[in-house]
Amino acid sequence: MSGRTYLGLPAFPEAAAQSTRNVTLRGNLRHATHTIRDKRAKAVAELDDWQRLRAAGAAIKTRTLRHLDHYLEQAEAAVTAAGGQVHWAADAAEANRIVTGLVRATGVTEVVKVKSMATQEIGLNDALDEAGITACETDLAELIVQLGDDLPSHILVPAIHRNRSEIRDIFRERMADWGRPAPDGLTDRPAELAEAARLHLREKFLRARVAVSGANFVVAETGTLVVVESEGNGRMCLTLPETLISVVGIEKVVPTWQDLEVFLQLLPRSSTAERMNPYTSMWTGTTDGDGPRDFHLVLLDNGRTDTLADTVGRQALRCIRCSACLNVCPVYERAGGHAYGSAYPGPIGAILTPQLRGTESELDGSLPFASSLCGACYEVCPVAIDIPEVLVHLRERVVEGGEVVRGGRKVTIRPAKGRAAERAAMRTARWTLDHPGALRTAQRLASRTRRLHPRRLPGPGRAWSDTRAVPEVPAESFRDWWRRTRGESTK
Repeated sequence: MSGRTYLGLPAFPEAAAQSTRNVTLRGNLRHATHTIRDKRAKAVAELDDWQRLRAAGAAIKTRTLRHLDHYLEQAEAAVTAAGGQVHWAADAAEANRIVTGLVRATGVTEVVKVKSMATQEIGLNDALDEAGITACETDLAELIVQLGDDLPSHILVPAIHRNRSEIRDIFRERMADWGRPAPDGLTDRPAELAEAARLHLREKFLRARVAVSGANFVVAETGTLVVVESEGNGRMCLTLPETLISVVGIEKVVPTWQDLEVFLQLLPRSSTAERMNPYTSMWTGTTDGDGPRDFHLVLLDNGRTDTLADTVGRQALRCIRCSACLNVCPVYERAGGHAYGSAYPGPIGAILTPQLRGTESELDGSLPFASSLCGACYEVCPVAIDIPEVLVHLRERVVEGGEVVRGGRKVTIRPAKGRAAERAAMRTARWTLDHPGALRTAQRLASRTRRLHPRRLPGPGRAWSDTRAVPEVPAESFRDWWRRTRGESTK
C-alpha cells in the first residue's frame, strides 16, 4: 500500500504528449498555477527590498555550499551534543537501509510522515513497505496522492492535478483501506473534505510511536532543524511520537540563525504568498519530558556532492523548494508534474534531477530540453538560480558528452544516443559562423532557393516542425540589404 514510484516512466516528450491531451488536467493546472502566482506577486510587491533580500539569500546559499563540509560537521556536532544521532547516507539505498533499520528497532509496523521531498526522491515509502512497515502521509495533498495510488505533481501542492470532485471520490473509495473511512454522504465542499481528512489523520497522530520527517533548513551553529507548513500536521508528527527520524539533503544546511531569518522571509512569500508560515516548527536534539525521546538525523547525499563539483550546475542546490518556478512555467502549466518523471517537477526538476541521477537514461537526458528558455523561472526564483543557464549547460552535456563527476570520481560520459544529427548541425553552424565568407554564401543560397524550401522538415527535424511553422527565408540577407540601401561594403 505504498503507492507508485517514478521508475520506468517515459521520457518527457512522450509523457508530455499524453498529459497535454488531458483537458481536465490542463484546466486544473491553469487555474491553480495562475491563482498561486498572482497571490505571490502581490505578497512580494509589499517588500521594497525584495531584490536585496533575494540577493542575500543567494549569497548565503553560495557561501554555505562553498564551505559545505565545514557546516555539515558543525551541524553533526551540535545535533549530537543536543542528544540526537546523526547518520550519513551516500545514496538512496543506504538512506533506506538506515531508516528501515531504525523503524524496525522500535518494533512498530506503521509510521506517520510529514511531507518530505527527500524521502520521495529515495523511494522510502516503498522500502518501508517491503519491510512490512506502512508509511502514512499526513499532509492533506500527500494524503490525497497516497489514497489515490498516485504520484505528486507539484512541489508545494502535490495534488494540484486533482479537483474537488476527484478528491471526494478518492476519499469515499480509499480512506477505509488506510484507517478511518470517509463520513457517509461526503460531498466535494472543501470544508467537508478537510474535516474528513482531519478525523482520519487524528487517529493516526494519537497512536503513532514513530514519525519520519524532512526539514526545510538545518541551522549548523545549534543543530536545529526547521519545518515550515500550513496545516499543523507537521507539528503533530514532530511532537507526539516517541521516535523522530528526519531525512534531510545535505544542501539544507544554513550557518546561523541570522541566515535563517532571510529564508523565513523569502520562502513563505514565494511559496504560499504568505508573510509567514502558519506553523514554523523547530527542534534541537531531544529534551526530557518534551517531544520525542529519540531523534535521528539522516543526512542524504545521493548525488549532491557530484552536483556541487559542477561550477555551473551547483547553483541548483540553492533551491529552497518554494515552487515559484513551477507556477510561472508555460511548459509545466501544460504538461503537469508527472511528465518530469521525478519527485522534482517543473523547471527546478529539469536541472536538479539530471544532476542527481545523471543524464544517461532517456528520461533524464530529456529533462534539460523540457523548457522554452523564456526565463520566467529565473525572474521569480527567491535565491536567483539562473535555471536557463543550467538548462543550456546540461543540454550541451547530453548532446556532446564530456567529463562529469559520478560517485566522487571524474568520468567521461558519451553523447546521448539519437543526437548525432543535432551534433552535426551544431558543429556545422559553429564552423559557418566562424567563417564570414561561408556564412554569406549560405545566406545567399538560402534566399535564392527559398521557394523550394519545404513547410515541414525531413528526418530528425520533423519533431520540431510538427508543432512549429518553418520560418520563411527573406528574399535577401541583412548584409545584402545593408549594402544595397547604404551603399557600403561589408566584411
